[in-house]
Amino acid sequence: MNTSQTILLAGASSGMAKAAARILKAAGNVVIGISTKNDVEGYDEFYVVENYNKLSYPKIDKPLDGIVYFPGTINLKPFNRVSNEDIVHDFNVNVLGAVNFIQEYLPNLKKRNAASIVFVSSVAASVGLPFHASIAIAKGAISSLTISLAAELAPNIRVNAVAPSLVKSELSEKLLNTEEKIAAMKQRNPMKKIGSVEDIAEGICFLLSEKSAWISGQIIAIDGGMNNLKI
Repeated sequence: MNTSQTILLAGASSGMAKAAARILKAAGNVVIGISTKNDVEGYDEFYVVENYNKLSYPKIDKPLDGIVYFPGTINLKPFNRVSNEDIVHDFNVNVLGAVNFIQEYLPNLKKRNAASIVFVSSVAASVGLPFHASIAIAKGAISSLTISLAAELAPNIRVNAVAPSLVKSELSEKLLNTEEKIAAMKQRNPMKKIGSVEDIAEGICFLLSEKSAWISGQIIAIDGGMNNLKI
């Protein structure tokens, strides 16, 4: 990045968000965090909210160069055990929270001549994976929202998403809590590895930067090849 930007991250307590904040701050940017958790370090400004709806988001007056919505869920169940409550919860956190976030801070983005929005989708939105029905519904909506908003907000605001496969994080801890599970997950990936939060954060920071100034409306897979490769 050639000049300092002001970037707002929702879900700032997540490993992925904290990794993005480190990268952004190392490049000289101002990073503001919003989270439902307390005591999160590494941000220039930090706000605690009760949840990710319109009534909870803090008022921020300053112009914003970019915003990223990190909050998400991993709710894996056989389809016959997926309840309406599961689907509503996943949709509220992943989709409605993102919609409210964008609507709240879109005026701040419009104060800049060029700005960027980044969402976090999932490989499950484009690849059929067992037990992923509820999260696939939510992340599929995020992918569609990305494309729709990119068209609506062009040319001054770019909108993109990253679509990770499973990475080592607090959210995925239950899926990677034994050596057997880790080995199985590695074997399923074409690169034979599990990604890190830094892998995803680097892609997000690229999409926020001027280096991606001609990229919009894209769902960028950062997944070790799971989206396209069968090995």
